[in-house]
Amino acid sequence: MKNSLLNLTRREGTQKVFASLLSILIGLAVGAIVVAIVGLTKPGIGIRGIWDGVQLIFFGILAKGREAGQLVWGFNPAAWGNMLFRATPLVMTGLSVAIASKTGLFNIGAPGQYLMGTMATLMIALGIPSGTLPPFMIWMLAFLGGCLAGALWGAIPGALKAFLNINEVLACIMTNWLAANVVTWAFDISSFKNVVENTKTGYVYKTTYGLTQVDGVWTYVEGAGVATPKLGLDLIFPGSQVNGGIIIAALIAIGVYILMSKTTLGYQLKACGSNRHAARYAGINDKRNIVLSMSIAGALSAAGASLYWLSGNTEFYWSTYQALPAAGFNGIPVALLAVNNPIAVIFTGIFMAMLDIVGQQLTGLTAYNEYITDVIISVIVYLSAFSLVIRMMLTSKKKTDATNANAKSIEEKEATTEEEKKGGEEA
Repeated sequence: MKNSLLNLTRREGTQKVFASLLSILIGLAVGAIVVAIVGLTKPGIGIRGIWDGVQLIFFGILAKGREAGQLVWGFNPAAWGNMLFRATPLVMTGLSVAIASKTGLFNIGAPGQYLMGTMATLMIALGIPSGTLPPFMIWMLAFLGGCLAGALWGAIPGALKAFLNINEVLACIMTNWLAANVVTWAFDISSFKNVVENTKTGYVYKTTYGLTQVDGVWTYVEGAGVATPKLGLDLIFPGSQVNGGIIIAALIAIGVYILMSKTTLGYQLKACGSNRHAARYAGINDKRNIVLSMSIAGALSAAGASLYWLSGNTEFYWSTYQALPAAGFNGIPVALLAVNNPIAVIFTGIFMAMLDIVGQQLTGLTAYNEYITDVIISVIVYLSAFSLVIRMMLTSKKKTDATNANAKSIEEKEATTEEEKKGGEEA
């Protein structure tokens, strides 16, 4: 029993899980320490306020509100539903970063791919007149169109890497800001700006608004468009934004896992990531696979945007888009924490979305603000990166020890052979 447990802890997969869990626990502990420091230095919070903040750091998703000044705990369907809704794009961008990493590439271009997917999805969903096609077909066209836009945008840094050997990180940074300006320009000259709700400026219609003829004039009317079906989740999590997008994201993650671990294409992609030149020597088209890997990564990131905006309950703010979408960058810690495992990405994406909800609970129920959760995420990201370095060092040490042991064994065999020879000659 003891030996089996020891062997289990020595497995690479087990060590990866332990490293990720340890990163999460340390990150939460650091968040609690920050809460305590702020509470002790800021007047008016007090010990009780510090204790409430610490509780929310660890169990914020279970907070239901306050009654008579006390925190009330239990199942909060709205918070859980919103967590799953916000997790959907994080799972997809996490998959985007993970699949590129599996092939030896760092896809920091997920924000740009996310933006291009956003643009294509909204333009298709809002550009097809209601009634010309069934709503589910418009939804499918918008979703697939967004994925295609992201795939094409992801192929650009992939092609630059494959054919010109330009570092994909530099190429992705450039395409990110190109995407931001292209999206701003495209919506600026479009007719998709929300003019029905006059109090809003710089917003695009929700996808639930459909282009319909009213008295001979084409007008956007609420309820005539498309939205991702709820699939019964709204009954489990009433009062939230949740829809079937999280189920679609989970199914896509399972599909990516099967692709990477059970197919010839997945083997070729991983072979290129392990050693591009060795893969080429083995007959694998490394250039094609590099471009294909970044295209798949781009499509996954754009799919996250499609699922988010096709929910029908969110609006896209396009005017003077000076900041890249956080969902694209947050895919990096999601993938790091999951150690690039597509199935684990589902759970780490949900965990990151949970921290977002915890931040809102801190703001709404205490004197703290949501930025404390940014500290937690930062610590987790750094520890995840360090754990990867430590595992690499341990792996290198194991290989060195094995090599030394083999060399020592060979020397001992040679010495034994020499002694046997001498003994034979003397006889």
